[in-house]
Amino acid sequence: MKKYALLCAVLTLHAGAGFAKDWNEIRLASEGAYPPFNLIAADGSLQGFDIDIGNALCEEMKAKCTWVKQEWDGMIPALVSRKFDAIIASMSITDERKAKVDFTEKYYASPLALIAKKGSTLRPDLPSLAGKKVGVQRGTVSDNFATKYWDGKGMQIIRYAKQDEAYLDLRAGRLDAAFSDYLEAYGGFLTKPEGAGYDVAGERLFGKDADEKAVIGEGIGIAVRKRDKELTEKLNQALGAIRANGKYDAIQKKYFPMDIYGN
Repeated sequence: MKKYALLCAVLTLHAGAGFAKDWNEIRLASEGAYPPFNLIAADGSLQGFDIDIGNALCEEMKAKCTWVKQEWDGMIPALVSRKFDAIIASMSITDERKAKVDFTEKYYASPLALIAKKGSTLRPDLPSLAGKKVGVQRGTVSDNFATKYWDGKGMQIIRYAKQDEAYLDLRAGRLDAAFSDYLEAYGGFLTKPEGAGYDVAGERLFGKDADEKAVIGEGIGIAVRKRDKELTEKLNQALGAIRANGKYDAIQKKYFPMDIYGN
C-alpha cells in the first residue's frame, strides 16, 4: 500500500508538471486579408507587419512557430478551442474581448477613420452621415463603433467579411464611405493605386471620452487563452526585447513612414 501511495504521489507530481509548457513550439494565427498587416502572398503564405512581428518574437523566444490562416469571424472561438495558441492579426484590446481571452501589451495603436472620395465633406458623425451607406468589416472595432453609435439612426451600415470588399464597393459607387482602422486604410488602400482618389474624411477617432475609448480599445495586442499565462508573459518579454534592440523599428519602417506604436 505504501508503494502504491508513493506511485500515486509521483504520478500526481508529473501530471501537475505537465501543465507547465516550455512553449518551444507555438501555433500563431492571422487572417491574411488585412493588408499591410496581414495578407496572403502569391505562394499562399501569410505575410505582412503582423507576420514579421510574430516571427521576430519567435526568434527572440527561440521558439519554432507555425502560422495558421483563420477567418476573422472565428478567430477567438478557434483560439479557445485550441486550434492555435495565439492570435497576431491586428486585434484591438477591448473589454469585450478581454472577457474571453487575455492580451499581451500592445504592439501598435491606431485610431479609426472614415474613408471617402477626396474633397468629400463627410465626417464620422451622425449629422454628416444621414442617408449615407458606410462599409465596415464585420466583427472589427470599426463595426462595433458604427453599430453602437450610428446603426439605425438615419444611415446604413453595410458589413463585409473582409475589409478589401468594402473598398471595392466604395470604388464601385455602392458605398459613400468605408470606416476602418486608419493604419490599415493607409497601408492597405490609400497608398495603393486603387486608393489614389480617396482620403480620410474628417478627423480620425481616438475616442473623445471613456465610453468611446472602451469601444476603440487600448491598442493592438496578441490574444492568448486565459489559461496560458506563461505564454502571455513570454510574448510580453519578447515584445520588450524587440522594442529595445531595434528589430521592431526595422519592421515598422518596412511598412510605414511614421511611428505606429503610439504613446
